[in-house]
Amino acid sequence: MTDTTETTISVPPAASPAVPNARFAQGNEGYFALVWRRFRRSVMGMIGLIMVIGLLLMALFADFVAPVDPRANGIGFAPPDHISFFAPDGSFSLIPRIYPIVETDELDPVTFQPMNGPDLQNPHILSLFVRGFDYKILWLIPSNIHLFGSRDGAPIHLLGTDKFGRDILSRGIVGSRISLTIALIVVFITTTVGTTIGITSGYMGGKIDAWVQRFVELVLAFPQLPLYLALTSLIPITAPSNVFIAFVIGVMAALGWAQLSREVRGKTLALARIEYVRAAMAIGAGDGRIIFRHILPNVMSHVIVGVTLAIPTIVLLESFLGFLGFAVKPPLISWGLMLQDTGAFSVIGSYPWILSPVAFVLITVFAFNALGDGLRDAIDPY
Repeated sequence: MTDTTETTISVPPAASPAVPNARFAQGNEGYFALVWRRFRRSVMGMIGLIMVIGLLLMALFADFVAPVDPRANGIGFAPPDHISFFAPDGSFSLIPRIYPIVETDELDPVTFQPMNGPDLQNPHILSLFVRGFDYKILWLIPSNIHLFGSRDGAPIHLLGTDKFGRDILSRGIVGSRISLTIALIVVFITTTVGTTIGITSGYMGGKIDAWVQRFVELVLAFPQLPLYLALTSLIPITAPSNVFIAFVIGVMAALGWAQLSREVRGKTLALARIEYVRAAMAIGAGDGRIIFRHILPNVMSHVIVGVTLAIPTIVLLESFLGFLGFAVKPPLISWGLMLQDTGAFSVIGSYPWILSPVAFVLITVFAFNALGDGLRDAIDPY
């Protein structure tokens, strides 16, 4: 009798193939998670996002950030104050301070006029969360606390003053409200109108599309700058400031929607031929459902990028029109209105700090352009 011994050979389970770390997806990620994953890899995009958030917070809490009352008058064309980290005895100090410029006992050897110099005995100590002029947080809560300033309440002019002695830094911070508000409202109107008309025109096609595109071409054919100047000059000088701003916003919006409409129409013509749109038509879905549920989500990526790139264009346009005197009128404050003081070359040559408002415009344009470029690169693969 043969003894048969069964030998059991244990075979290890087949190892599941390692899934490489996907570049664009991990697990069950949605569309916005995929875009955010790629956007985080863009250094310039993240810098632009941080700067845009900072600009919006600065505009929202402008009175809190401004160290000096932007409407308070002082010495005209005063130079910027210099921040020093040295005590009067020459030792280094971590506490920043400003030494005011006063007349000294020394005389100029040529003119024998008193010479100006720093007052080392009475410095203005800088600090955070100091008391200053009264304002209302979000136009509701009374307060007098400011982000930074001098402890003794003395005015500081880190960017100098204009011809009326008003602080340029504080006026630039407060002026961001008007400039950014105009840009955001104009872009919201142009985006809404342009997207709606573009999708409708591209989806409907036929005679409706032909007539709409002829009207779009007519709007695009207008020379915008002369038309801006002609329309804004129709408002009388005595008109209230809110009426003037509303008219400027209306003019910019009326001429700014056509280009986006043409771009959205082109994308809609391509999407209308895709299988899932034709399937929705075949099962009897209404035009409104097809447009808002199937086509609109697929053109929103282009619209979002267009918005981030259109805002700096409106900021530049408002600054240019304000420089010419066709945008915002006093007592309101905007970056374009502040640039009116730079109209004379003699002023720029003698008081170069009067060009400081240009820095606010450049920072805003860079921030939104960097954000738009980052979003465009992140959205393109999807």
